[in-house]
Amino acid sequence: MATVTLKGNEIQTNGSLPELNSKAPDFNLVATDLSHKSLKDYEGKKLILNIFPSVDTGTCATSVRNFNKEAAALENTKVLCISRDLPFAQGRFCGAEGIENVEMLSDFATGDFGKDYGLEFSNGPLSNLHSRCIVVINEKGEVAYTEQVSEIVDEPNYSEALKAL
Repeated sequence: MATVTLKGNEIQTNGSLPELNSKAPDFNLVATDLSHKSLKDYEGKKLILNIFPSVDTGTCATSVRNFNKEAAALENTKVLCISRDLPFAQGRFCGAEGIENVEMLSDFATGDFGKDYGLEFSNGPLSNLHSRCIVVINEKGEVAYTEQVSEIVDEPNYSEALKAL
């Protein structure tokens, strides 16, 4: 269990992020076209998992915009933006913002991704949503970098995540 804060108030997660150099846990997430995506769909690619509570908040939207800008220049790399938002809301956001270089994926159906990656909030006003985290997975499917942002309203360390590629 990890502890983070929301405007200074402590909130716990259900576990801890995957260990560095471990095999990344598989997932079954829903894309904006309602197709299902798993880790196997990205085999041989580097992945940046940009995970957040909801795209309808300022910091979450900023992280998607920043990674969208960075992703255009990355080789053999996909940026997956993951939340429990409905795929329809994710698609609406991307359409309104001109987001084209990242993939939005939803954990709305089961919440298993958040549970399996140890980042689901277990208490507080954001209970059952995802903690703001970055997980970088190398082309072998191994965890190369993780960051769990300690204050939910703060942005992740984009440069450190990109360096891990």
